[in-house]
Formats: sequence, structure tokens, C-alpha cells
Amino acid sequence: MISLHGVIPPLATPIGPDGEVDRRSLERLIAFQLDAGVDGVFLGGSTGEIALLDSARQRAVLEVAVGTVAGAVPVLAGAVDTGTLRVIEHARRAAELGVDAVVVTAPFYVQPHPAEIVGHFRAVQAAVDRPLIAYDIPSAVGSRLTPDVVAELAESKLVVALKDSSGDLESFREILRRVPGFPALTGSELLADTALGIGANGLVPGLGNVDPHGYVRLYRAMRDGDLATARAEQDRLAGLFRIISVADRRRIGFTAGALGSFKAAMALRGIIDHPATHPPLLPLDDTETATITTLLDEAGLAHI
Repeated sequence: MISLHGVIPPLATPIGPDGEVDRRSLERLIAFQLDAGVDGVFLGGSTGEIALLDSARQRAVLEVAVGTVAGAVPVLAGAVDTGTLRVIEHARRAAELGVDAVVVTAPFYVQPHPAEIVGHFRAVQAAVDRPLIAYDIPSAVGSRLTPDVVAELAESKLVVALKDSSGDLESFREILRRVPGFPALTGSELLADTALGIGANGLVPGLGNVDPHGYVRLYRAMRDGDLATARAEQDRLAGLFRIISVADRRRIGFTAGALGSFKAAMALRGIIDHPATHPPLLPLDDTETATITTLLDEAGLAHI
């Protein structure tokens, strides 16, 4: 059994000037998360640039994570790919490296039917000796894990939890209603307090790379019924989340701007050494980074 609740940030993947995984920065990032009191860590999600990592880099990330966490909290690993055989390969490697659970999306590129999505999860669950977490991120995958699909996955015990990054709070509420007691985690940075208020078990916010302490405070305030404190923390974090909008979209795309802003803020805070993203994503420029420094100041966050 695995307990999934609280704050479980989807960690970025630091890289060095040589393009390889910066193991020391990743160790420092994980230690920073544990010091903040997080309840788990998730490697190999969208914030971790999973679609851009080769097998060697994926392995390096999980080796560092499992070794650094050393059993303190659950380690979740993404197994995200276009088809079932590929996902099984990723999931088996993650299990061999000692992760506690595997996070799986619907297959993509192939436009699957809901029945095929359920069959995908059934095949992966049968092939891997780790619990599966369903990951709904239609902006990247193109298919939704609808309330009907999630209910079938949960009731058939093919998955033990849901990570919802759909941005669809209505659908999220319907899942909570359809499957009472099923652990559902929100990936929303801006509606974390709202999702917890309607029954979410926890938070998986990419912005938690930059300010895990803030999301831990928010979660604990909601857990304790201190709605005023939670609302104030959510408002502060919403101001900080403006970092994802500083990049000039005439020059780089949304993903580069968002993930680059997280890494730039982390580097400014001294959490990682280099703000680089993986190719083909381009970095932020000096003007954009200066704006992030200002937003860190406004959020009350120290930087070097």
C-alpha cells in the first residue's frame, strides 16, 4: 500500500552545461523539498521534461531520486509514451530502480478510444509490480481520462490514484463524486485551495519546485480548516505564478517559457546551478530573468 496525500511536487530535471543530468543540483532540489515537508516527489512528469529525456537520463534521474529520498517519502516515476509496450518498458525500469509508484497517461499519437485507454492501463498494471497512478493531462496527450474512464480504472483496481492536470474542475468534482474515497490529486497551481476544498487528497504543483514551503503551508491550512490562511497563501502563490508569463512568446513557445521560468527561479534561489532546459526548448533571456527576480521579491522569496 502507498499513501498519497499532501504536497507531491513534480520535480524539474536539472541539467549541466554538458547537457547531462546535474546530479548534485537534483540532490539539492530533493533535499530542499524534503526540508519543506513535502509528502512525496514525482520524477518524470511534464515539469521534469519527460518527453525530452532519453533512457539514460531517465535512469539517472530515478537513481538520484531514490538514493536521495532514501525512503523518507514515496517516489513516483512517470512512464509516459505513445504506446503500451513502450510504457511497460519505462515502468519496469522504474520499478527495478526502486520507485514506489508509476504515473501513467493515456497513450498518445494514436487517438485511443476509451476502451483502449482502459486496456492500456490493464496491460501495464499486469506487467509491472508497482501501483499505478492515472495521469490526466489532455494538453499534452490529446485524450481525456473522463470520469467514466477514471471510475472504471478505480473500481477495477487498475490504478490507486489520479493526478489531474486537465484544468477541468467540473470533471474533477464529478470524479470525486463518482468514486468516493479515491485519492485524487490536483496539478493546479492556481486552484489548489479550491480543489482541496471539494475533496482533493493533495497537490502536485509545478511551481512547488520554486516554493514548496508555500504549498505545504497552503495544504496544512486547508487540512486544519484555516481557510483564511490558505486563501492568503494561494493569492501569494498566484502572484508568483506570473513567472510563467514573462517569456516573449514571439521568440519561444509556451513550454519553454513555463519550464524555463521555473528553472530560472530555482537557479536564482540557489536550488539548482543552471537554468537550462532540454532541446529543443530555448532559454529565457536576461530581461526575462530580471523580471522573475522582481516577482520572487514580491513573493517574499530570497534569491542569490
